[in-house]
Amino acid sequence: MFAKHVFYEGRVQGVGFRYTVKALASEFEVSGWVRNLADGRVELLAVSADDEELDAFLQEILDSRLAHHIKGVAANDADVPDGLRGFAIRD
Repeated sequence: MFAKHVFYEGRVQGVGFRYTVKALASEFEVSGWVRNLADGRVELLAVSADDEELDAFLQEILDSRLAHHIKGVAANDADVPDGLRGFAIRD
């Protein structure tokens, strides 16, 4: 299993970012979550059994209608959490 912890900066809140990411996740073999942060960023944790699938999902976010809202991306490998199923929007 592979996991990425990603932070998106820019005008990424109030534009349907989390809902778009959740919809995109349904097109890939990924699980995880996405949430808004108090500092205006959006945080994403994405997990997949296939490293290429995970990279394709993250690239699809950058290629989506959200692209012009994203001004910065910080991504790191992450530990795979136990029992993570599906993809959710967290508060």
